[in-house]
Amino acid sequence: MRNFWSLVVLGFAIASANNSLIPDILAFESQPAVAAVDRQTKAQGADAAAQLTGKTENPETTNQPTVSSFPSLFWEINNLSKISYSQLLEVLARREYSDNTARENAAQPEDIARFAKIVQYAKQQNLPDRAIGEIVQAIADNFQGKPYAEGLLDKSGEEKLIVTLNKFDCVLFVETVLAISRGVAITDYDYQNFVNRIEQQRYLNGKMNGYCSRLHYFSEWINDNQKRQTVENITAQLGGMPMNKTLNFMSQHRSSYPQMLKDEATYQCIVSQEADLAKTAVSYIPTNRIKSIYSQLKPGDIVAVATDVKGLDVTHTGFVYRNADGNLGLIHASPSGAVTVAYDLQRYISRVESAIGIVVARAIDPRQQPSPAKK
Repeated sequence: MRNFWSLVVLGFAIASANNSLIPDILAFESQPAVAAVDRQTKAQGADAAAQLTGKTENPETTNQPTVSSFPSLFWEINNLSKISYSQLLEVLARREYSDNTARENAAQPEDIARFAKIVQYAKQQNLPDRAIGEIVQAIADNFQGKPYAEGLLDKSGEEKLIVTLNKFDCVLFVETVLAISRGVAITDYDYQNFVNRIEQQRYLNGKMNGYCSRLHYFSEWINDNQKRQTVENITAQLGGMPMNKTLNFMSQHRSSYPQMLKDEATYQCIVSQEADLAKTAVSYIPTNRIKSIYSQLKPGDIVAVATDVKGLDVTHTGFVYRNADGNLGLIHASPSGAVTVAYDLQRYISRVESAIGIVVARAIDPRQQPSPAKK
């Protein structure tokens, strides 16, 4: 799940271990911990849970689980019936839209102008005639030097469809480049369609229904986009080995996520989402084997940095980049400052603290997908 998403918080984990932050590995920055939850917010969380369970509780006496609580303990503490992630999501969505939460696509004039320049560049370079991976690399190249910015999806208290073309975190960079590239491949240069593709890639089943619908863990991002034939997870094909870990970083670090800390139902939703994610096997290519698969990688392949941080799958992401001399590197929104190219992929991964290897997904060419049947 992505609090990438915010996405998942590596900064919090590393700070806990080292009391230091290494600039080039902080792909998923933690949000400031919230000291207390006000009475009104507790009541809202209890109301949402009551809609699903038929039970009510006094918000003034409800215990808040600690960061170290196990997900199963939460249900015992609050004496609520277990409910599915999809049910929680439905209630959260109803509440969000009933509160007239604005859907925001950040369609600022300057972003529309930037989009127009990218479209012009794509036409001039005849990008629609190229393979999808080459389109991805060319579009990504267009953003070199754009600044890195953390927490862009969580500036507002409500979930909004944020789109930006002038600054990125690592996942926002991947989503933006992929959405533009898929449009270029089919010569769809409409800005609103680009925004729609961002939504489809970022949220469960392609629809924004509140904070919990965001694909916070990147393994979930890959799985959900694979279902809709946007990308294909090729890690196993490349000889990947099982990661064998439980992904529960968000629920175990609840205080780092204001959206969960303030809303009991959102926390329950994330716990259920993590339980669903546990049913999916996650594979990775160990760091010392990355160079051996260079011949099987293509420009534009999505690379995620697998980690040994407890409860977390990956900490950073970018695209395979073919340098002028043919060597494979990584183009990414680097926490060290901007969109840049690391010359050698394996060497870069080996220098990332807590990294154990990579997960690889490949964009599926929309031109190779069957067209919708005409009515």
